[in-house]
Amino acid sequence: MVRRGVSIYGIDALSKKLKENATLKDIKEVVKLNTAEMQTEAEINAPVDTGFLERSIQLTLDPSGLAGRIRATAEYAGYVEFGTRFTPQQPFIYPAFTKQKKAFRKDLKRLVE
Repeated sequence: MVRRGVSIYGIDALSKKLKENATLKDIKEVVKLNTAEMQTEAEINAPVDTGFLERSIQLTLDPSGLAGRIRATAEYAGYVEFGTRFTPQQPFIYPAFTKQKKAFRKDLKRLVE
């Protein structure tokens, strides 16, 4: 399984500003909101034949509330996302991740200002 994440450079400065300007509750809300929006975008992007793939996209939040994950539990999700030798790729999670990454950074920036 391919894992992707968001890298934040200058994490020490960001951490300091977040502590000064935002509560832990604010940060958790940003994580929750952005993870939910990424799930919705992935569901919109997912090719629909029977709808099983779209319905299999699940959201999971870390118990700390500071990390979120979406994944498609359909056994064939990886074949759709990355393609096979005989079928072209139809990415639905990575485009959602790319789009949401920008919004997540913008929301974090809003918290520190």
